[in-house]
Amino acid sequence: MNLKESLEKKRFVVTSEVQVPLGDEEPEAVVESLNKVKGCVDGLSVSDIELEGVVSDTIKTCGLLKQNNLNAIYQTTTRDKNRYQLQKDLTLAHETGVENLLVFTEDYRIAGDTLQESMFFHVDSGKLASVMDHLRQGMTIEGKELDSKIDFVLGSGVETPWGKNMPKRGMEEMEDMMNVGTGFFLTTPIFDVDQFARFMKQVEPFKVPVIAEVMILRTAGMGKFLNRHFKSGLVPEWVIQKLMSAPNKTKASMELFADTVNSLKDICQGVHIITIGGIDNLVQYLDAAKLR
Repeated sequence: MNLKESLEKKRFVVTSEVQVPLGDEEPEAVVESLNKVKGCVDGLSVSDIELEGVVSDTIKTCGLLKQNNLNAIYQTTTRDKNRYQLQKDLTLAHETGVENLLVFTEDYRIAGDTLQESMFFHVDSGKLASVMDHLRQGMTIEGKELDSKIDFVLGSGVETPWGKNMPKRGMEEMEDMMNVGTGFFLTTPIFDVDQFARFMKQVEPFKVPVIAEVMILRTAGMGKFLNRHFKSGLVPEWVIQKLMSAPNKTKASMELFADTVNSLKDICQGVHIITIGGIDNLVQYLDAAKLR
């Protein structure tokens, strides 16, 4: 079942991410490692990455996932691309067989095998709408006719406030993205489920599926790092203390993950799992949360 069908049937969706190969790394080796989670996840996001001038071939990786019966989610940004670049990338992704699109501005983002100082919010909805409206009609923004109409299952990043009401501007941005055709929203990392439940109550009238991002924290140090470098209070102190005092760190980490996921099952429509350490860690956590 693909991501669109899972969302439409209101299944509890499970997605994760793939670190795009850089430099001399072989994309085929990355895809081979994903056989362990085939059939366990509804989609794997693959993000555009540029580190010190090394640009990843994100769309090629998406194509390899597709060829190996894995649902690829092409993750791109709107801030640093003009309409022509965005159109070029989306057209190429479509030609590669990509059906799912996830968009961010990339103000900052937590992703990949390491903690990278980039997270997301505030999609440029006007730029995206301009490109998507043309592609859906089978036209380029220059007015040329395409071989076929192009559309995606569109997801958009949304910042969930920590214990506060969703600001008016945040609600307006969600409405803007709904007008572009957003089929689901992906949140920032969730640690406090009660606070997230209040957020969900506030956005309930939108009637758009929300997928909660859940991060696998393996050590207290990871939690402290996130609070220090990304957002103060992102990881609650009680979570850090549990990981710090636990005699078995791995067991405590899995318990925290499973408890969070199981609490979210009655609140939103799925989870997007950030592994921070490679896809090999994902299988045991899926088992712990009974997501397989």
